[in-house]
Amino acid sequence: MPKAQETVLEIDLKALQHNFNHLKSKLKPHTKFLAVVKAYAYGNNPCEIAKYLESLKVDYFAVAYINEGLTLRAAGIVSPILVLHPQTVNFNLLVEHSLEPALYNTKILEEFIQFAEKEKLENYPIHLKFNTGLNRLGFSKEQIDVVASQVKDNPALEVKSIFSHLAASEDLNEKDFTIRQIEVFKSIAKNFKSTSGLSPWLHMCNTSGILNYPEAHFDMVRSGIGLYGFGNSEKENQFLKPIGTLKTVISQIHHIKKGESVGYNRGFKSESSITTATLPIGHADGIGRQYGKETGYVMIHGKKAPIIGNVCMDMIMVNVTKIACSEGDEVIVFGKNETAEQLAETAQTISYELITSVSQRIKRIFIR
Repeated sequence: MPKAQETVLEIDLKALQHNFNHLKSKLKPHTKFLAVVKAYAYGNNPCEIAKYLESLKVDYFAVAYINEGLTLRAAGIVSPILVLHPQTVNFNLLVEHSLEPALYNTKILEEFIQFAEKEKLENYPIHLKFNTGLNRLGFSKEQIDVVASQVKDNPALEVKSIFSHLAASEDLNEKDFTIRQIEVFKSIAKNFKSTSGLSPWLHMCNTSGILNYPEAHFDMVRSGIGLYGFGNSEKENQFLKPIGTLKTVISQIHHIKKGESVGYNRGFKSESSITTATLPIGHADGIGRQYGKETGYVMIHGKKAPIIGNVCMDMIMVNVTKIACSEGDEVIVFGKNETAEQLAETAQTISYELITSVSQRIKRIFIR
Protein backbone atom coordinates (compact mmCIF):
# COMPACT_ATOMS: atom_id res chain seq x y z
CA MET A 1 0.00 0.00 0.00
CA PRO A 2 1.16 3.59 -0.65
CA LYS A 3 2.07 5.69 2.36
CA ALA A 4 -0.89 7.31 4.10
CA GLN A 5 -1.60 10.94 3.27
CA GLU A 6 -4.47 11.29 5.75
CA THR A 7 -5.95 9.32 8.64
CA VAL A 8 -7.16 5.96 7.32
CA LEU A 9 -8.01 2.50 8.58
CA GLU A 10 -6.58 -0.12 6.24
CA ILE A 11 -8.47 -3.41 6.45
CA ASP A 12 -6.74 -6.54 5.18
CA LEU A 13 -9.38 -8.97 3.93
CA LYS A 14 -6.81 -11.70 3.37
CA ALA A 15 -5.99 -11.49 7.08
CA LEU A 16 -9.70 -11.86 7.76
CA GLN A 17 -9.75 -14.98 5.58
CA HIS A 18 -6.71 -16.34 7.43
CA ASN A 19 -8.40 -15.84 10.79
CA PHE A 20 -11.64 -17.44 9.60
CA ASN A 21 -9.77 -20.44 8.22
CA HIS A 22 -7.74 -20.83 11.42
CA LEU A 23 -10.81 -20.75 13.65
CA LYS A 24 -12.75 -22.99 11.28
CA SER A 25 -9.91 -25.53 11.41
CA LYS A 26 -10.65 -26.02 15.11
CA LEU A 27 -14.16 -27.28 14.39
CA LYS A 28 -15.65 -30.58 13.37
CA PRO A 29 -17.02 -30.59 9.81
CA HIS A 30 -20.66 -30.42 10.92
CA THR A 31 -20.19 -27.47 13.31
CA LYS A 32 -21.62 -24.24 11.94
CA PHE A 33 -19.77 -20.92 12.12
CA LEU A 34 -21.50 -17.70 13.15
CA ALA A 35 -19.59 -14.47 12.51
CA VAL A 36 -20.28 -11.59 14.89
CA VAL A 37 -20.38 -8.30 12.98
CA LYS A 38 -22.01 -6.05 15.58
CA ALA A 39 -20.58 -2.64 16.52
CA TYR A 40 -19.74 -1.75 12.89
CA ALA A 41 -17.99 -5.13 12.56
CA TYR A 42 -15.81 -4.26 15.54
CA GLY A 43 -15.00 -0.90 14.01
CA ASN A 44 -14.17 -2.10 10.51
CA ASN A 45 -17.26 -1.90 8.25
CA PRO A 46 -20.05 -4.46 8.58
CA CYS A 47 -21.14 -4.49 4.96
CA GLU A 48 -17.72 -5.14 3.45
CA ILE A 49 -16.77 -7.60 6.19
CA ALA A 50 -20.03 -9.53 5.90
CA LYS A 51 -19.87 -9.64 2.10
CA TYR A 52 -16.40 -11.09 2.24
CA LEU A 53 -17.30 -13.62 4.92
CA GLU A 54 -20.41 -14.58 2.99
CA SER A 55 -18.17 -15.37 0.02
CA LEU A 56 -16.20 -17.66 2.37
CA LYS A 57 -19.45 -19.55 3.15
CA VAL A 58 -19.95 -18.45 6.74
CA ASP A 59 -23.19 -19.98 8.04
CA TYR A 60 -24.66 -17.17 10.14
CA PHE A 61 -24.13 -13.59 11.18
CA ALA A 62 -24.91 -11.94 14.51
CA VAL A 63 -25.55 -8.31 15.34
CA ALA A 64 -26.53 -6.66 18.59
CA TYR A 65 -29.48 -4.59 17.41
CA ILE A 66 -32.08 -4.68 14.69
CA ASN A 67 -30.79 -1.56 12.90
CA GLU A 68 -27.44 -3.31 12.43
CA GLY A 69 -29.24 -6.17 10.72
CA LEU A 70 -31.09 -3.73 8.47
CA THR A 71 -27.76 -2.29 7.36
CA LEU A 72 -26.58 -5.74 6.31
CA ARG A 73 -29.77 -6.53 4.43
CA ALA A 74 -29.58 -3.17 2.60
CA ALA A 75 -26.05 -4.14 1.53
CA GLY A 76 -27.35 -7.36 0.00
CA ILE A 77 -26.46 -9.87 2.72
CA VAL A 78 -28.78 -12.86 2.40
CA SER A 79 -27.36 -15.22 5.05
CA PRO A 80 -29.30 -15.70 8.30
CA ILE A 81 -28.78 -12.91 10.82
CA LEU A 82 -29.26 -13.40 14.55
CA VAL A 83 -30.15 -10.25 16.51
CA LEU A 84 -28.71 -10.73 19.97
CA HIS A 85 -30.54 -7.93 21.79
CA PRO A 86 -33.71 -6.99 19.90
CA GLN A 87 -36.12 -4.36 21.16
CA THR A 88 -39.87 -4.98 20.93
CA VAL A 89 -40.58 -1.64 19.27
CA ASN A 90 -38.81 -2.87 16.11
CA PHE A 91 -40.35 -6.35 15.72
CA ASN A 92 -42.07 -5.26 12.50
CA LEU A 93 -38.75 -4.29 10.91
CA LEU A 94 -37.11 -7.46 12.20
CA VAL A 95 -39.69 -9.67 10.49
CA GLU A 96 -39.90 -7.54 7.37
CA HIS A 97 -36.18 -8.09 6.80
CA SER A 98 -36.04 -11.73 7.89
CA LEU A 99 -33.92 -11.14 10.97
CA GLU A 100 -33.95 -13.74 13.73
CA PRO A 101 -34.47 -12.60 17.33
CA ALA A 102 -32.72 -13.88 20.44
CA LEU A 103 -35.40 -14.02 23.13
CA TYR A 104 -34.08 -13.95 26.67
CA ASN A 105 -36.87 -13.34 29.19
CA THR A 106 -40.58 -14.02 29.53
CA LYS A 107 -41.55 -10.44 28.67
CA ILE A 108 -39.86 -10.35 25.28
CA LEU A 109 -40.86 -13.95 24.52
CA GLU A 110 -44.54 -13.28 25.23
CA GLU A 111 -44.46 -10.02 23.26
CA PHE A 112 -42.88 -11.72 20.26
CA ILE A 113 -45.42 -14.56 20.41
CA GLN A 114 -48.26 -12.01 20.48
CA PHE A 115 -46.72 -10.18 17.53
CA ALA A 116 -46.12 -13.39 15.57
CA GLU A 117 -49.67 -14.62 16.08
CA LYS A 118 -51.13 -11.22 15.20
CA GLU A 119 -49.09 -11.17 11.99
CA LYS A 120 -50.03 -14.81 11.28
CA LEU A 121 -46.40 -15.85 11.00
CA GLU A 122 -45.58 -19.49 10.37
CA ASN A 123 -42.46 -21.24 11.66
CA TYR A 124 -40.63 -17.97 12.22
CA PRO A 125 -37.07 -18.72 13.45
CA ILE A 126 -36.27 -17.64 16.99
CA HIS A 127 -33.33 -18.31 19.31
CA LEU A 128 -33.68 -18.76 23.07
CA LYS A 129 -30.91 -17.54 25.34
CA PHE A 130 -30.30 -19.13 28.73
CA ASN A 131 -28.15 -17.63 31.48
CA THR A 132 -25.48 -19.99 32.81
CA GLY A 133 -23.34 -17.57 34.81
CA LEU A 134 -22.61 -14.40 32.86
CA ASN A 135 -25.72 -12.89 34.47
CA ARG A 136 -26.33 -10.43 31.66
CA LEU A 137 -29.23 -11.73 29.56
CA GLY A 138 -31.02 -15.07 29.49
CA PHE A 139 -33.73 -17.27 30.95
CA SER A 140 -32.82 -19.11 34.13
CA LYS A 141 -32.73 -22.89 34.26
CA GLU A 142 -35.79 -22.73 36.53
CA GLN A 143 -37.78 -21.25 33.64
CA ILE A 144 -37.31 -24.17 31.25
CA ASP A 145 -40.83 -25.53 31.75
CA VAL A 146 -42.42 -22.11 31.30
CA VAL A 147 -40.44 -21.38 28.13
CA ALA A 148 -41.01 -24.85 26.69
CA SER A 149 -44.77 -24.63 27.26
CA GLN A 150 -44.94 -21.36 25.32
CA VAL A 151 -42.98 -22.47 22.27
CA LYS A 152 -43.85 -26.13 21.75
CA ASP A 153 -46.66 -26.80 19.29
CA ASN A 154 -46.78 -23.11 18.41
CA PRO A 155 -47.14 -22.95 14.61
CA ALA A 156 -45.97 -19.33 14.52
CA LEU A 157 -42.48 -20.21 15.78
CA GLU A 158 -39.51 -22.38 15.00
CA VAL A 159 -36.97 -22.62 17.80
CA LYS A 160 -33.83 -22.57 15.68
CA SER A 161 -31.39 -22.68 18.57
CA ILE A 162 -30.89 -22.38 22.29
CA PHE A 163 -27.67 -20.78 23.43
CA SER A 164 -25.69 -19.29 26.25
CA HIS A 165 -22.57 -17.18 26.68
CA LEU A 166 -19.31 -18.06 28.41
CA ALA A 167 -18.18 -15.52 30.98
CA ALA A 168 -14.44 -16.20 31.26
CA SER A 169 -13.41 -18.58 28.49
CA GLU A 170 -10.18 -16.65 27.86
CA ASP A 171 -9.05 -16.95 31.50
CA LEU A 172 -7.73 -20.43 32.20
CA ASN A 173 -7.59 -19.54 35.90
CA GLU A 174 -11.39 -19.69 35.69
CA LYS A 175 -11.47 -23.07 33.96
CA ASP A 176 -13.54 -24.68 36.72
CA PHE A 177 -16.15 -21.93 36.42
CA THR A 178 -16.29 -22.32 32.63
CA ILE A 179 -16.65 -26.08 32.84
CA ARG A 180 -19.54 -25.60 35.29
CA GLN A 181 -21.17 -23.23 32.81
CA ILE A 182 -20.84 -25.82 30.06
CA GLU A 183 -22.34 -28.55 32.25
CA VAL A 184 -25.24 -26.29 33.27
CA PHE A 185 -25.92 -25.55 29.61
CA LYS A 186 -25.87 -29.25 28.72
CA SER A 187 -28.41 -29.87 31.47
CA ILE A 188 -30.60 -27.01 30.26
CA ALA A 189 -30.47 -28.31 26.69
CA LYS A 190 -31.37 -31.84 27.75
CA ASN A 191 -34.28 -30.69 29.88
CA PHE A 192 -35.56 -28.27 27.26
CA LYS A 193 -35.51 -30.92 24.56
CA SER A 194 -37.32 -33.48 26.71
CA THR A 195 -39.90 -30.96 27.93
CA SER A 196 -40.61 -29.32 24.59
CA GLY A 197 -40.09 -32.24 22.24
CA LEU A 198 -37.94 -29.92 20.08
CA SER A 199 -34.35 -30.42 18.92
CA PRO A 200 -32.86 -26.97 18.30
CA TRP A 201 -29.19 -26.30 17.59
CA LEU A 202 -26.97 -25.62 20.57
CA HIS A 203 -24.26 -22.96 20.70
CA MET A 204 -22.20 -21.48 23.49
CA CYS A 205 -18.61 -20.81 22.43
CA ASN A 206 -17.18 -17.40 21.67
CA THR A 207 -13.68 -16.99 20.20
CA SER A 208 -11.86 -18.12 23.34
CA GLY A 209 -14.37 -20.91 23.78
CA ILE A 210 -13.55 -22.15 20.27
CA LEU A 211 -9.85 -22.17 21.13
CA ASN A 212 -9.99 -23.49 24.69
CA TYR A 213 -13.11 -25.67 25.01
CA PRO A 214 -13.62 -27.92 21.98
CA GLU A 215 -16.00 -30.08 24.00
CA ALA A 216 -18.45 -27.15 23.95
CA HIS A 217 -18.49 -26.47 20.21
CA PHE A 218 -21.89 -28.21 19.91
CA ASP A 219 -23.80 -27.40 16.69
CA MET A 220 -22.48 -23.89 16.11
CA VAL A 221 -19.86 -21.47 17.43
CA ARG A 222 -19.78 -17.68 17.48
CA SER A 223 -16.67 -15.65 16.77
CA GLY A 224 -16.16 -11.91 16.90
CA ILE A 225 -12.77 -10.70 18.11
CA GLY A 226 -10.93 -13.72 16.68
CA LEU A 227 -12.04 -12.87 13.16
CA TYR A 228 -10.51 -9.43 13.58
CA GLY A 229 -7.18 -10.83 14.69
CA PHE A 230 -7.12 -11.20 18.46
CA GLY A 231 -7.12 -14.45 20.43
CA ASN A 232 -7.26 -12.98 23.94
CA SER A 233 -3.87 -14.46 24.82
CA GLU A 234 -0.27 -14.21 23.63
CA LYS A 235 -0.34 -17.89 22.72
CA GLU A 236 -3.37 -17.59 20.46
CA ASN A 237 -2.48 -14.18 19.03
CA GLN A 238 0.48 -15.69 17.18
CA PHE A 239 -1.92 -17.71 15.02
CA LEU A 240 -4.13 -14.75 14.13
CA LYS A 241 -3.55 -11.58 12.11
CA PRO A 242 -5.01 -8.19 13.09
CA ILE A 243 -6.98 -7.07 10.07
CA GLY A 244 -6.91 -3.33 10.77
CA THR A 245 -4.04 -0.86 10.55
CA LEU A 246 -4.86 2.66 11.72
CA LYS A 247 -2.59 5.17 10.02
CA THR A 248 -2.25 8.92 10.09
CA VAL A 249 0.33 11.57 9.16
CA ILE A 250 2.37 14.32 10.76
CA SER A 251 0.59 17.65 10.23
CA GLN A 252 3.11 19.90 11.93
CA ILE A 253 6.34 19.72 13.89
CA HIS A 254 7.05 22.06 16.80
CA HIS A 255 10.24 22.77 18.68
CA ILE A 256 9.29 23.25 22.31
CA LYS A 257 11.57 25.15 24.68
CA LYS A 258 12.12 24.29 28.32
CA GLY A 259 9.19 25.57 30.37
CA GLU A 260 6.75 25.73 27.46
CA SER A 261 3.56 23.68 27.46
CA VAL A 262 1.68 21.58 24.91
CA GLY A 263 -2.08 21.30 24.44
CA TYR A 264 -5.20 22.14 26.40
CA ASN A 265 -4.89 23.01 30.08
CA ARG A 266 -1.12 22.92 29.63
CA GLY A 267 -1.37 19.14 29.93
CA PHE A 268 2.34 18.78 29.19
CA LYS A 269 5.03 21.13 30.51
CA SER A 270 8.45 20.58 29.07
CA GLU A 271 11.42 20.17 31.38
CA SER A 272 13.85 20.47 28.47
CA SER A 273 13.93 21.38 24.78
CA ILE A 274 11.95 18.78 22.81
CA THR A 275 10.38 18.26 19.40
CA THR A 276 6.70 17.38 19.01
CA ALA A 277 4.53 16.29 16.12
CA THR A 278 0.83 17.07 15.78
CA LEU A 279 -1.32 14.33 14.21
CA PRO A 280 -4.85 14.64 12.74
CA ILE A 281 -6.59 12.12 15.00
CA GLY A 282 -8.20 12.63 18.40
CA HIS A 283 -10.88 11.52 20.80
CA ALA A 284 -13.60 12.06 18.19
CA ASP A 285 -11.78 9.39 16.17
CA GLY A 286 -11.54 6.87 19.01
CA ILE A 287 -8.30 7.84 20.74
CA GLY A 288 -9.87 8.57 24.10
CA ARG A 289 -8.63 10.96 26.74
CA GLN A 290 -7.33 8.06 28.80
CA TYR A 291 -4.41 8.21 26.40
CA GLY A 292 -2.12 11.21 26.50
CA LYS A 293 0.12 12.51 29.23
CA GLU A 294 2.57 9.82 28.08
CA THR A 295 0.00 7.04 28.24
CA GLY A 296 -0.01 5.41 24.82
CA TYR A 297 2.20 5.89 21.81
CA VAL A 298 2.29 5.79 18.03
CA MET A 299 4.93 4.40 15.71
CA ILE A 300 6.94 6.66 13.42
CA HIS A 301 9.63 5.05 11.27
CA GLY A 302 9.56 2.01 13.54
CA LYS A 303 10.08 3.98 16.75
CA LYS A 304 7.68 4.73 19.60
CA ALA A 305 6.51 8.31 19.94
CA PRO A 306 4.68 8.85 23.29
CA ILE A 307 1.41 10.78 23.26
CA ILE A 308 1.86 13.91 25.38
CA GLY A 309 -0.53 16.49 26.79
CA ASN A 310 -4.28 16.00 26.68
CA VAL A 311 -5.84 14.28 23.68
CA CYS A 312 -7.81 16.86 21.69
CA MET A 313 -11.03 16.21 19.79
CA ASP A 314 -9.30 16.06 16.40
CA MET A 315 -5.59 15.95 17.21
CA ILE A 316 -2.92 14.41 19.38
CA MET A 317 0.62 15.55 20.00
CA VAL A 318 3.52 13.14 20.29
CA ASN A 319 7.14 13.43 21.37
CA VAL A 320 9.46 12.91 18.39
CA THR A 321 12.64 14.32 19.93
CA LYS A 322 14.58 11.13 19.23
CA ILE A 323 12.94 10.35 15.87
CA ALA A 324 14.12 11.80 12.56
CA CYS A 325 10.85 12.73 10.86
CA SER A 326 9.19 15.41 8.77
CA GLU A 327 5.77 16.92 8.22
CA GLY A 328 3.77 14.59 5.99
CA ASP A 329 5.45 11.40 7.22
CA GLU A 330 3.28 8.35 7.86
CA VAL A 331 2.36 7.35 11.43
CA ILE A 332 1.06 3.95 12.60
CA VAL A 333 -1.37 4.15 15.51
CA PHE A 334 -1.88 0.39 15.61
CA GLY A 335 -1.53 -2.48 13.18
CA LYS A 336 -0.01 -5.91 12.73
CA ASN A 337 3.20 -5.33 14.68
CA GLU A 338 2.34 -2.77 17.35
CA THR A 339 -1.23 -3.97 17.80
CA ALA A 340 -4.43 -2.43 19.10
CA GLU A 341 -4.19 -4.83 22.02
CA GLN A 342 -0.77 -3.47 22.97
CA LEU A 343 -1.90 0.15 22.68
CA ALA A 344 -5.04 -0.58 24.70
CA GLU A 345 -3.00 -2.18 27.46
CA THR A 346 -1.12 1.10 28.03
CA ALA A 347 -4.45 2.61 29.13
CA GLN A 348 -5.51 -0.50 31.07
CA THR A 349 -8.26 -1.35 28.62
CA ILE A 350 -8.78 -3.99 25.92
CA SER A 351 -8.52 -4.24 22.15
CA TYR A 352 -12.32 -4.50 21.84
CA GLU A 353 -12.80 -0.99 23.19
CA LEU A 354 -10.11 0.58 21.05
CA ILE A 355 -11.02 -0.96 17.70
CA THR A 356 -14.78 -0.48 18.10
CA SER A 357 -14.18 3.19 18.92
CA VAL A 358 -12.55 4.04 15.58
CA SER A 359 -14.81 6.78 14.24
CA GLN A 360 -16.81 6.22 11.08
CA ARG A 361 -15.48 9.56 9.80
CA ILE A 362 -12.13 7.83 9.26
CA LYS A 363 -11.82 6.46 5.74
CA ARG A 364 -11.72 2.68 5.43
CA ILE A 365 -9.47 1.24 2.74
CA PHE A 366 -9.89 -2.45 1.92
CA ILE A 367 -6.90 -4.53 0.87
CA ARG A 368 -8.05 -7.54 -1.12
